[in-house]
Amino acid sequence: MTAKDSRAAGLAAFASLAADETRAACLLALLDGRAWTAGELARHAGVAASTLSEHLGKLVAGGLLAQERQGRHRYVRLAGARVAQLVEDLAAQVPPAAVRRPPRGLRESSAGSAMARGRTCYDHLAGRLGIAVTDALTARGLLQQDTGFALTEAGLEWFGRAGIPLDRAGRRPLARACLDWTERRPHLAGVAGAALCRHALEAGWCVRIGSERAVRVTPSGERELDALLGIPSGALR
Repeated sequence: MTAKDSRAAGLAAFASLAADETRAACLLALLDGRAWTAGELARHAGVAASTLSEHLGKLVAGGLLAQERQGRHRYVRLAGARVAQLVEDLAAQVPPAAVRRPPRGLRESSAGSAMARGRTCYDHLAGRLGIAVTDALTARGLLQQDTGFALTEAGLEWFGRAGIPLDRAGRRPLARACLDWTERRPHLAGVAGAALCRHALEAGWCVRIGSERAVRVTPSGERELDALLGIPSGALR
């Protein structure tokens, strides 16, 4: 087998990890950035614990998940930001018609609306909330989108004034575009996106709701985002 064939075989094997509905459901659930127990993921995916364990083994062996044990519990999480980016990018390529099935009852309809309104995408903000923040940063000259995402000097100063520290020591890009799978437009990811999301949750601008990745902007968050970025409260509801 040639080197080219070897790479092709490796790519096919890697892609097959997500080519299963149960494993895909686990990857999407773990985009909330938290560690889940195997039991929680089994209930979420609607499969038996033994079945789920086999799937998790494949995802861990393939490098998509990391796991740790605490007592009798097995916790798994996405292996890192690059895996989260891959999962979100793949989800964004799903044709809209493929996910437009009628919701199964009021609860599912409400959950879907909440996710579209605002959610976390691994460690940054997504949905209409993420787009509103990204658009506001761009409109104020704090973020450039013309040749990829990049914070301007004014943007760096804005993060400093807002009390949002940026960890620039690692290899992760400071700002990165992440295609939003509900809005079909890019939102802010990277170090800046993660820092902004973390600050929004720690400062009480946003709170998590339900068991999914959905977040809701609080009244104090509406005031802060209006004062800092000029985002009207109506755009956040």
